[in-house]
Amino acid sequence: MKPVRTKARVSQLRIIAGEWRSRRFTFTEQPGLRPTPDRVRETLFNWLSSDVPGAHCLDPFTGSGALTLEALSRGAASALAGDLSRDVVQTLRGHLQTLECDRAEVVQQDGLSLLSGTPPRQFDLVFLDPPFHQGLLEPACTALEANGWLAEEAQIYIESEQSPSQLTLPGSWQLYREKRAGQVWYSLWHRTA
Repeated sequence: MKPVRTKARVSQLRIIAGEWRSRRFTFTEQPGLRPTPDRVRETLFNWLSSDVPGAHCLDPFTGSGALTLEALSRGAASALAGDLSRDVVQTLRGHLQTLECDRAEVVQQDGLSLLSGTPPRQFDLVFLDPPFHQGLLEPACTALEANGWLAEEAQIYIESEQSPSQLTLPGSWQLYREKRAGQVWYSLWHRTA
């Protein structure tokens, strides 16, 4: 008897504002992939409103690429996005090509492996949304700080299954804002020198 192959589900993301406002893109759903909902993205980018234009952004667990695309649409100077999935990487590269955007690099690499290396630059804005329940978030935060990935006053956005008060994060990070949407906590941290 042949194994039954299930067809991968396709989902859509929408860019909320900026140069590519209302553009829609599809992506294939993958295990552990949780695209940041429109409502949460809108809140985050309201928090960051004046900080995105000209920012250098890092998204080491990019998934659907929604945060990277939104930041670029709103005027980020550059983005480095990474994901272990070949399909995710090819899809995001295709979206960037469709948008004729050459301000982003997408690499096929595990987020922790990426952060263990030497950064190509320091980043002003970091999106951390690793798969839940895999123990990736706190080691990623430690690597960001220890390996020189962060600009002096970087801002770090975190999505997690835990309340921000339960996370062990670098001492130089100060909580700026936090909210909860269903099972997901999302928070914005400012790095202080």
